[in-house]
Amino acid sequence: MAFKPEKPSIHGETPDTLGARLVEAGHPRYRVAQVFEWLYPRRVGASEAMTNLPANLRAWLVENYDFTATDVMGKKTASDVTQKVLQRLRDGSLIETVIIRAPMEGVGQEQSRRTICISTQVGCAYGCKFCASGLEGWKRDLSVGEIVSQLVQVCRIEDQADPIRAAQGLASFDNIVVMGMGEPLANYDNLLAALRIVNAPWGFGFGARRITISTSGVVPKILKLAEEDMGFRLAISLHGATNEVRNQIMPVNRKFPLEELVPAAKAFARKHGRMLTLEFILIEDINDSLEQARKLAAIARELHAHVNLIPYNKVEGLPWVRPSLTRQDRFVKELRGLGVTATLRREKGHDIDAACGQLRLQKEKELRVDPPPAAA
Repeated sequence: MAFKPEKPSIHGETPDTLGARLVEAGHPRYRVAQVFEWLYPRRVGASEAMTNLPANLRAWLVENYDFTATDVMGKKTASDVTQKVLQRLRDGSLIETVIIRAPMEGVGQEQSRRTICISTQVGCAYGCKFCASGLEGWKRDLSVGEIVSQLVQVCRIEDQADPIRAAQGLASFDNIVVMGMGEPLANYDNLLAALRIVNAPWGFGFGARRITISTSGVVPKILKLAEEDMGFRLAISLHGATNEVRNQIMPVNRKFPLEELVPAAKAFARKHGRMLTLEFILIEDINDSLEQARKLAAIARELHAHVNLIPYNKVEGLPWVRPSLTRQDRFVKELRGLGVTATLRREKGHDIDAACGQLRLQKEKELRVDPPPAAA
């Protein structure tokens, strides 16, 4: 399923594609560099702001391109300054982008390290039993322009808090994690095209080493990603250290069990020489036993991977429970005692329902109850 907007997003273009269209329309190709300077370092939201372009070219851009493929519909900020941004697409679909701030000692919040978690699909078809993103199924993939546009919107939000950095044209974030709504590798082509724009010197100029792609375990696409020339980082959403546990909460494991997933992850790590991350959401009485910790430690040691433990964020309508602090501490202590580097992420946005898809579901329920007035 694909949504076809009236006009393509300007943020889905490259110098080659935009240049070809400019020449075809009778405009000089060198204008491409000026357009991209306005789009990314300056982050303008309309062609009218591109003051060094002739009026006829600005009018042509308005006629042929959408400058707001995503539109900020709302924001929620947690007590730990994690911020969830709800964005609306042209077809009315909603996606979420999360700004995760990690304050650094001796500096203010505006100078904290910022990680942006982006979405790649509207909904999700993979049906992980603990996740809000797939509760209403998969609707469609995001286009290249929509993936890039959500980052542009975040930059505009952050520019307001850090005008000095904005004036320098710097990206308003330090890391990107592709861990939002959807299975990123199920939208492989659009994701890679978008990340090339993010990485390109004419785009955000953002280093591939600071971009982490997460997957629930789509083995063929992990192997394909290993052959790419860009050095992205890889995170495996493991959430279970045995097939029995993964089968219970992650349907993808029935198609790509651990016997296939672990070798694929190892092949990626060997190809790129990069430490992997194993994401592991702790769910009480499902995967938080010491036996699971020992099995997880064996996988982590085999892959030379870091383990990121995330206590479960409660999702309305789902039965799962967050383990107690004692059980969390016992689990991470067991991992570390077995020689595994592990981080236990206590709280990130728990008080704003920061688990993927929750804010979107809440808003969609509100809209169904009280739909917006029809256009005149």
